[in-house]
Amino acid sequence: MNLFDLSGKVGVVSGAAQGMGQATARALANYGADLMLIDRNLAGAENTAEELRQLGRNVLVSDCNVSDPESIRALFKRVDGEFGRVDFLGNIAGDGHLGNPEALAIADLERTLQNLVIGRFSMCQEAGIRMLAQGKGSIMNIGSLASITALGRGHAAYSMAMGAVVQMTRELSTEWSHRGVRVNAVLPAQVLNPSLSARMADDPTLEARFLKGIPAGRLGRPADIMGLAVLLASDASEWISGAIIAMDGGNLAMNAGGTPGHQPHVVQTFLPSEKK
Repeated sequence: MNLFDLSGKVGVVSGAAQGMGQATARALANYGADLMLIDRNLAGAENTAEELRQLGRNVLVSDCNVSDPESIRALFKRVDGEFGRVDFLGNIAGDGHLGNPEALAIADLERTLQNLVIGRFSMCQEAGIRMLAQGKGSIMNIGSLASITALGRGHAAYSMAMGAVVQMTRELSTEWSHRGVRVNAVLPAQVLNPSLSARMADDPTLEARFLKGIPAGRLGRPADIMGLAVLLASDASEWISGAIIAMDGGNLAMNAGGTPGHQPHVVQTFLPSEKK
């Protein structure tokens, strides 16, 4: 029995032109799923789709605005017509905003909440309606370590929104799990993408500051999401719901005063039989 087999399943994945969205789509397709890929970069999503069609998968693309509930409703009606079911939602895309809280414009806060809370909820709602009707499905919301810890550096609006994503995940899991629909959240630390790379280029000290808090010793890569996506989409995780999963190289586990790999004094111990 292959617990990770996704043959016959349909996944809807946002942000599929690059990064974790593209990696999620690749992972699902490699394990047999057909896909609806979403990205405002339609050409990029189509490039991902063409790659996955080479595996024999049925893959469609959309440039749906995933912050707009009306556009999301239209997207899922298209999914109904083309596939007739939804088994997995990779709820990944959504723009944040950086700015000092004392100067944060309310319009920027509202836009961030629209993108990351209203949009993500609408995606969950539309996918959830269909999953509830079929009695089974799985939703993977992408949050951030900023969902449950503070980052500073102008992240107030982003962190507020991502905190809502975590609580949304818990509430939907509580409401839907007994009806066969699982809802989990993955909280990445710093995963390399064009935006993060640009920020590190602007501030040469930033990468070293990130790495001080990551015991694994490297930044995240989009491919790090692939195993989690397959696990959460598959029957291998049928009793996992409401989980808040850090994908962070050990960042969350480490005390703020901790030092990765630092061993000032090593005490050598022996088994009793080894003592002379």
